[in-house]
Amino acid sequence: MGTRRDPVQARTDGSLDLHDVVEWEQQTLLDAVAVFVYQALLVATRAFVVVLALFILLAEIALGTLGGLTDPWIGVMTVLSAVPALGLAAYVWHADVTTQEPLSLLVGTFLLGVLVAGFAGILNTAVPAVFMSWGVDIGLIGLFFLVVGPVEEGVKLLAVRLYPFRDNRFNAVIDGAVYGAVAGLGFATIENALYITQSVAATSANPLAVGGGTSIVRALAGPGHVIYSAIAGYYLGLAKFNPDDAGPIVIKGLLIAAVIHGGYNTLAQFVPEALAAVTGLSWFGGFVVFVLVFDGVFGLILVWKIRAYRRAYRLVHDRPIPRSEPTEFDP
Repeated sequence: MGTRRDPVQARTDGSLDLHDVVEWEQQTLLDAVAVFVYQALLVATRAFVVVLALFILLAEIALGTLGGLTDPWIGVMTVLSAVPALGLAAYVWHADVTTQEPLSLLVGTFLLGVLVAGFAGILNTAVPAVFMSWGVDIGLIGLFFLVVGPVEEGVKLLAVRLYPFRDNRFNAVIDGAVYGAVAGLGFATIENALYITQSVAATSANPLAVGGGTSIVRALAGPGHVIYSAIAGYYLGLAKFNPDDAGPIVIKGLLIAAVIHGGYNTLAQFVPEALAAVTGLSWFGGFVVFVLVFDGVFGLILVWKIRAYRRAYRLVHDRPIPRSEPTEFDP
């Protein structure tokens, strides 16, 4: 889709001064004020979102939802539970055939992935009652596909959009997958901490055993966040370099990630139990098989996407730079 132009713009040869008529660029003092106010509003909006997310996180810690993070054992279990997701994010980072992404952007994206999880937590807690009125089974499916998937994938994409997307060092489509994966890692880490903290707080049994069991389950669930947000992030990168169609491209990536995410949550409700009944495995064994197959399929789709970019990158870089045809004035 080409850039839309006014009829005057389309026919002008550049000899007319059309500033403030059909064209615009910063020229006057008032123009400069308008640019300053616009940029200040953008900065203030981003700052407000980050501060609000930080406030929610601190409130969760103060109110006890994440208070267990002060326990070193819960901290250790949280870190260990994030290792598989970290490994997957590291693969996506390593697969970037262009330049290696700067540490400042990676760390900033990870921290934003942690912070924005609070937004998802509030919405995921406030909305379920509406869907449960449909009945448990239908309600859960509706909740997973219409709320949990879109909201969680949306806030992870927000983490990328707030910081690295705007940086000039985000200079390739594949960078979107890298930063999406890192945002997913941050989200998975804080979500794991929440589940582990809640499981330990809810039992009077051995907290290390209970927390350890939860951390194992979360270690299996965490890589999904990296896969989904890396796919959505790839499309965010695609949107950055196709600005005329940026909106639909971002929505496409978000829809893909949200549907995969909703599908995982829905299938996880009954597939592990069904596998256990059919194969004689324990519920946990069925869950392991389910996660390996589900994440394996969509992980391969992500790998295919990354490899397609790598092939295209190498093809164009192996070719000589095209030269323009010589004119009669060239030697």
